[in-house]
Amino acid sequence: MKEIPKTKFKETAEQNQKQFFDYLRLESVSTQGRMISETAEFVKSLIEEFGGKAELLNDLGGHPIVYGFFEAGQKGNAEKTLLFYNHYDVQPEDPLDEWKTTPFEPTIIDEILYCRGVSDNKANFMARLNAIQLLNESEEGLPCKVKFLVEGEEEIGSPNIDLYLEKYADLFEADACIWESGSKDSEERFTIDAGIKGIAYFDAWVESADVDIHSSKGAVVDNAAWRLTHALSSLRTKDHQVTIDGFYEMMKPPTELERSFVEKIPFNADKLKENYGLKNPLIVEKMDRTPQEALILYPTLTISGLLSGYIGPGSKTVLPRKAQAKIDVRLVPGMDPNDVYKVIRKHWDKNGFNDVQLKLLTGEKSFRTDLSDPFVDIVLNSAKKVYGEDVVLNPNSPGTGPMHGFGKYLKVPILGSGTGWAKSGAHAPNENVRLKDFYQGIEHMVTLLSNFGS
Repeated sequence: MKEIPKTKFKETAEQNQKQFFDYLRLESVSTQGRMISETAEFVKSLIEEFGGKAELLNDLGGHPIVYGFFEAGQKGNAEKTLLFYNHYDVQPEDPLDEWKTTPFEPTIIDEILYCRGVSDNKANFMARLNAIQLLNESEEGLPCKVKFLVEGEEEIGSPNIDLYLEKYADLFEADACIWESGSKDSEERFTIDAGIKGIAYFDAWVESADVDIHSSKGAVVDNAAWRLTHALSSLRTKDHQVTIDGFYEMMKPPTELERSFVEKIPFNADKLKENYGLKNPLIVEKMDRTPQEALILYPTLTISGLLSGYIGPGSKTVLPRKAQAKIDVRLVPGMDPNDVYKVIRKHWDKNGFNDVQLKLLTGEKSFRTDLSDPFVDIVLNSAKKVYGEDVVLNPNSPGTGPMHGFGKYLKVPILGSGTGWAKSGAHAPNENVRLKDFYQGIEHMVTLLSNFGS
């Protein structure tokens, strides 16, 4: 294929900026159900505007899924199909007072584009459409068939996507899949993820009385805040080791090939502390594993929220009647969300916390692509051509997504490639992408599609 001049990536992006910005302005917050149907329709129309066929799938509950299809060019390989996975839903914009721009108004400052949802992950979707346009305009045309699955529930755990993957497996059939994630790290190295961790997310709560009680009765009365904090502290030691019987035993041991990739992953502790303004040492300093092993190969158990009693200004002397917590457990291969519930429940019952209630809110299993699959080299080599030799492959991301169902029902290798950077701030105020990374993301998709089709 004749090489596309680098200037074309920026020119094409600027040509399609209006569509991109109109997409960003749609407040598609899935957890609040805001502008979901409008955004799904917009994504469908975008695919059609770029020359593809599209339809909405909305017969199995939940938010609509958009299916997109682009035929291979006359000189392309119609025997090969690449599937792109993206999501059109975004996180809420709170806290508003920490934004320096209007959250849903795309704003460029110093060549950085700010908007809620831009890095996670509307820019990635637009980069792919821009790449398809460039290839369709080339003499050879699109090098292979391309399909899209764009869902609207990723930010709430994708509770319905497996139903659609099972029913529409033939529609989404492909040879490989490019995931919605991927970015540059703090040292400007481009990172590719070949899998994800799973998740088991829980509500935990306890009630110790029918009403709040004057704190003078604390001499003889227990309260919900103490009950819950004691129950939570029993799950993990002060050195951050999980104490639940059977928790680590559920893990499927990583392969030697997976371990070899983990050993190559760079990690800069000082940069991590600087980026987030960390006030405490990294918890792995007291563990028998490297930071890379902890991030990729081991599960986590985290308290994501606590609520009890009075937390307003001044003092209020009270024994709280109720305490609540959110618990986030990230899973590695071998771990099932329902089994995690069972071992936590058994642990609390065994240790005298029968009164502490536990509810599994959402669960997703983990997934890792077979790193010996030829698609891994195709993605790596295409990335190195665009980003240089210092490309990092993670056997899986420390984060979570609905990748397991794609592996189960479509049986495809999956790798992530995106347009973010270390300070993109996904889920945070001032979410952003750098324009130069967006242009490179278009270039990578052009290169990848060309290599895949050949």
